[in-house]
Amino acid sequence: MNFTAKDVAALRETTGCGMMDCKKALTEADGNVDKAIELLREKGLAAQAKKAGRIASEGMVDTYIADGVGVMIEVNSETDFVAKNAEFQALVKGAAKAVAVHAPADIEALKACKFEDTEFTVEDVLREKILKIGENMNIRRFTRLEGTCVSYVHGGGTEAAMVLCDVADPANETFREAARNVCMQIVAMHPSYLNREEVPAEVLENEKNILLAQIKNDPKNANKPENILEKMIGGKIGKYYTENCLMDQVYVRDDKLTVGAYLKQVGKEIGMEINIKAFVSYVKGEGLEKRVDDFASEVANMSK
Repeated sequence: MNFTAKDVAALRETTGCGMMDCKKALTEADGNVDKAIELLREKGLAAQAKKAGRIASEGMVDTYIADGVGVMIEVNSETDFVAKNAEFQALVKGAAKAVAVHAPADIEALKACKFEDTEFTVEDVLREKILKIGENMNIRRFTRLEGTCVSYVHGGGTEAAMVLCDVADPANETFREAARNVCMQIVAMHPSYLNREEVPAEVLENEKNILLAQIKNDPKNANKPENILEKMIGGKIGKYYTENCLMDQVYVRDDKLTVGAYLKQVGKEIGMEINIKAFVSYVKGEGLEKRVDDFASEVANMSK
């Protein structure tokens, strides 16, 4: 089967591959475009294997909310520049939608899910983008919540928060604004727990031991009896709650209120209770090794 320069250009437009790669694929496929795409995708798998060892700690976090389901997802790339790429953003959003629709158990199950309304899987699309964009990428994590969800994504995907709410009228605009404000609070203040009841007993006990050691190491407390020291610990534990529990935190937009008091105030205004049942927050690349570019070495290697 013959092919023309226009066929090569069309294949390049479809796949994003180089002109010579497209010409070689069409030649090997005897001009069959579908077969040529398959060959390029197969080569993409090989290219991905070479990239797999490269550090991917940039990218973005994003959310997807529809039909009573909320999803938060993190997809990583090697450079922050890729996060601004429209195709990468579409990959992130499509993967999040797949989580919402198919409720996969883990990352591998997600990769096997269909991507949007196509014949391809999420893994197929991920590999295609690795080939086309030229960077290692991976889906790191996701969280799926069922119910009324509201989210906030900060800085183009550097951080995000999502809350699961119990409210009589999920469409109420005042409620949704309040819930979004709480998401912004989470991004700003990074609480570890929803409320003090969620703090594990072992975490609380460890905190008390640390506080007790601090108090005893202060010479001013050397002669104080144990019952007084216990009371001092109680006061400091209260501070731990206000720093680490969302409902006890001082509301960043009004320091006269806690977050819990703020939600009660808004609920009173709109005539219905607003209860936060759970929240999730991601910071892009947290805990991952960061890529460090040594440009001097790179230039030296190129000169060789």
